[in-house]
Amino acid sequence: MEIKYHPLVLKVDIPKLDKPVKQRIKNAIENKLLVDPFLYGISLRGSLRNLRKLRVGDYRVAFLLEKNKIFVICVTHRKEIYKLLARRNLSF
Repeated sequence: MEIKYHPLVLKVDIPKLDKPVKQRIKNAIENKLLVDPFLYGISLRGSLRNLRKLRVGDYRVAFLLEKNKIFVICVTHRKEIYKLLARRNLSF
């Protein structure tokens, strides 16, 4: 599988995280999403039903699956994830 990141994930989401949190999220993406995104990723509901999320402590990684690609849409704290997803453009 191949992972692609939304440009704002690399410019905004990741830089504002603490170093230990960045490492935990990186490990979760490499060890869970790349292994089995359907097992570890939970489907979202409502208007976001085509997206999935990965729980990493108090943080969430929202992503979209398409064939052999994982598109990471946003990485943020759990209380902000749905507001951010509503504003974020899903085009890559």
